[in-house]
Amino acid sequence: MYSLRTVMVTIAKGLESRITLADGNSMPMFGLGMFNTSGIEAEKAVEYALSQGYRLIDTAELHGIEEEIGRGIEKSGVNREDIFVVNKLCENGYDRCKQVFMESLRKMKLNYIDLYCIHNPANGNNVETYKAMIELQEHGIIKSLGVSNFGVHHLEAFKSAGLPTPVINQIELHPWQQKTEIVNYCRANGIVLMGYSPLCKGRKFNNKLLIDIAERYRKSVPQILIRWSVQHGFVTIPKSSDQKHIETNVDVFDWSLQEDDIELMKTFPDEYCTWNPCVSPWNG
Repeated sequence: MYSLRTVMVTIAKGLESRITLADGNSMPMFGLGMFNTSGIEAEKAVEYALSQGYRLIDTAELHGIEEEIGRGIEKSGVNREDIFVVNKLCENGYDRCKQVFMESLRKMKLNYIDLYCIHNPANGNNVETYKAMIELQEHGIIKSLGVSNFGVHHLEAFKSAGLPTPVINQIELHPWQQKTEIVNYCRANGIVLMGYSPLCKGRKFNNKLLIDIAERYRKSVPQILIRWSVQHGFVTIPKSSDQKHIETNVDVFDWSLQEDDIELMKTFPDEYCTWNPCVSPWNG
């Protein structure tokens, strides 16, 4: 049996785990997702998560909670340099990117964003948007450049356009969305995988097979799903505004899923819990 102290030390070490990106920057492997969180709920979630050792906060222009996240960061008292902030541009465009990015900095009361991503390739204007992001990076107000929801054909189009390879591709990843082709491509090209919706938005919590696995490990279904992401080496960002869940979601670092269970979860059918712009046509 692990003592409480041993477990907490292991959790702390897990939260401190980082991965070095292709541009030389590093980011935490575990963080807090903020999709579908609003108002004071978002502010309190960020403040509490940071107090519990979280150091990665993921959001997007689309979420509409940049001001609240900024207040949560400020109230936490954690040094800005110790927090990795991810933000994503909702609608593309060269001029729009620069305008929205500066507005995001103002709303969040930050001097820079650690990782800025194109949110959706289906919106088009990806090449011109990325060029604007490169210029912002040259000014030191973006540390790393990434994309989200990009399929292999989108990433190949980036390469054909002569653009620098993004260091991150954030996509829906969980046992029902394993995206083997995209994952293999990204790994072969030095692109880190960041998985959103690792808990399938709670839609699989009643899955009998998953419940059986959880019972064998004496863990919760959410912990099994998060451990699956951790064990695959994905940067993972389970969303929660509940303090208890924020605490228990990180209890995934002092145990491992056996290979038999990993193989069992490979049999789950493909099923999205969000959207699938990874298969959208390339619109330049």
